[in-house]
Amino acid sequence: MAHEIQKILEELTEEERKIARFPRSTFLKVRCKNCGYTIVTFSHASTKVSCPNCGKLIVQPTGGKAKIDGEVIEEYYY
Repeated sequence: MAHEIQKILEELTEEERKIARFPRSTFLKVRCKNCGYTIVTFSHASTKVSCPNCGKLIVQPTGGKAKIDGEVIEEYYY
């Protein structure tokens, strides 16, 4: 289902994306820059997320889309 939604979104123009009722938030698979540990988090996370392996802050909330301090490997549309 995730690939189908992503394909539909790619085909829409910017104006159509604003009108269409698709979620703007996704789940992200993020790799820690320090140790390479991968973690799944929400793109609009409201709490800080630290790497459980090394303790480095990976996700910081901003009131909207979270600031990601790591490599985004994959996006999961629900």
